[in-house]
Amino acid sequence: MCAHILVAEDDEKQAEVVRLYLQEEGHTVVVAGDGRSALDEARRQRPDLVVLDVMMPGGVDGLEVCRTLRAESDVPVLMLTARSTEDDLLLGLDLGADDYMTKPYSPRELMARVRTLLRRTKQNGDADAGVLRVGPLRIDPVRHEVSVDGRVVDCTPGEFQILEVLAKQPGRVFTRQQLLDLTRGFDQFITTRIIDVHMMNLRKKIEADPRRPAHLLTVFGVGYKLIADRG
Repeated sequence: MCAHILVAEDDEKQAEVVRLYLQEEGHTVVVAGDGRSALDEARRQRPDLVVLDVMMPGGVDGLEVCRTLRAESDVPVLMLTARSTEDDLLLGLDLGADDYMTKPYSPRELMARVRTLLRRTKQNGDADAGVLRVGPLRIDPVRHEVSVDGRVVDCTPGEFQILEVLAKQPGRVFTRQQLLDLTRGFDQFITTRIIDVHMMNLRKKIEADPRRPAHLLTVFGVGYKLIADRG
């Protein structure tokens, strides 16, 4: 099971050992030496798994990287740390880490943990085939379900169709007329005004602050787009 793996580790020798072991198993590996670089690489490369050291330089440690990654994606995270207290372990797991290893560790055990996480991800991926994810949003066309950070949101058929179309091309701006064409069949008497109504209602359902949306954005004079986070 070959995968694209990001190794976030500031210890160059340790990072090289992990890289070589992963490459021997057929994986493609990218190494980042600090927290900010790790986030940049994760956003650019969209890895299948992240091996993440907790103690990272540059003002962004591994815990903050994990917190940010979990807010933006479901990528599996295997955390590495020299800390071994129960509180540290629980903190890492609470932030969304999928597994946790303390240093020093056996590279062979690390590889076994990586294989387990990749198998689990593949199984979940098979079950989630066709599911669209944009930031905290999860849109399941088969089950006709929308959730935000795991919270199920009730949407009308027209609202669901709009979200589905926007989520298939995150960041793309759709005009009201384009979105209107996609809602035909759900609303019998419609004008482009109904799109604005749908957007207002959707923001109430999916945004933490509908007055200052972070995901469902208006592009003035053009239309609407859906993004992972306004950032």
